[in-house]
Amino acid sequence: MSSAPSASDDRRFVLTLGCQDRPGIIAGITSFIADFGGSIVEAGYHSDTETGWFFTRQAIKASTVPFGIAELRERFTEVATRLGTAEWQLHDTGERRRAVLLVSKDGHCLHDLLGRAASGELPATIEAVIGNHPDLAGMTEAHGVKFHHVPFPKDPAERGPAFEEVRNLVDAHDPHAVVLARFMQVLPPELCEHWAGRAINIHHSFLPSFVGARPYHQAFARGVKLIGATCHYVTAELDAGPIIEQDVIRIDHADEVRDMVRQGRDIERVVLARGLRWHLEGRVLVHGRRTVVFN
Repeated sequence: MSSAPSASDDRRFVLTLGCQDRPGIIAGITSFIADFGGSIVEAGYHSDTETGWFFTRQAIKASTVPFGIAELRERFTEVATRLGTAEWQLHDTGERRRAVLLVSKDGHCLHDLLGRAASGELPATIEAVIGNHPDLAGMTEAHGVKFHHVPFPKDPAERGPAFEEVRNLVDAHDPHAVVLARFMQVLPPELCEHWAGRAINIHHSFLPSFVGARPYHQAFARGVKLIGATCHYVTAELDAGPIIEQDVIRIDHADEVRDMVRQGRDIERVVLARGLRWHLEGRVLVHGRRTVVFN
C-alpha cells in the first residue's frame, strides 16, 4: 500500500512572471529549472496579443530543488535579466501566508473567512481583525483572533488619525493580504498606494455596474435580473481596481431589496474566498487595470 504524501512533498516554490512576449521564454525558464533537477508540477501560460505581454506561473516541487528559495531567487535573477523588462516573484508555500481583515458591521464575509482559516481551507493565518465598529469583536475572538476597534469620526475630513492607526495595526503584521471584508470606509489614496497589490475588496455588485454605496438598491431601481459580487484589488479610484474574481446569481421581479441583500451575501462570501485564496497562492498577475488568473 502506498502512503499518503507528507506535508514536505506538497511544498512548492511558486514562480510568477510577466514580460514582453518573445520566442524562447518558456524554454529558458524550463531549462533553468531542469538544470538543477527541479520538477515542475503545475504550469500555466498566457500570451496577451493586445499588450504583447507573456505571463506564466510555475510550481516547482521544493524537494527537487537542492538549495533554498533565497538562492533560487538569486539564480533566477540572471534568467529574468535576459528576458528584458520582467516582473516576477518567487514564494515558498511552506511559509505560512498572513492576512489582516478590515470590517464594519456586516459579519458574513468575516465569519466565512474565519471558518475557512480554522478548517485549513485558507492558505493563510488571520493575524488580526480591525473594525471601525465593535460589533464583530465577539465573533472574531471566538476564533482566537485579536480584534482591534478603531472608531471613525462621522466627518470624513477628521478620519486621518483613524486611518493612521489602522495602518500601524496592519503593518505590525506585515501581511500578504489586507482584506476589506465589507469594510465600509473608502481608503485614502496614500493607503491604497502603500498596500498596492495586497489590499483586496469585496464589492456587492458585478462591477463595473453599480459602483459606490447601496448597489443592491441601485440594482433594484434598475430592475436587473442578475446581481453579483466582485473581488478586486483596491486602488485610489473607487471600485475600479483590477478584478480578481466575479460571480452572479439570478433574481426576479418578486425580489425586493432585502431579498437581494440576503441572496447577495451568499455570492459575496464565495467570491471573496476564491479571490483571496488565488491571491495567496500566487495565481493572480496584475498588468495595468487587468489581471491574469491561473486558477
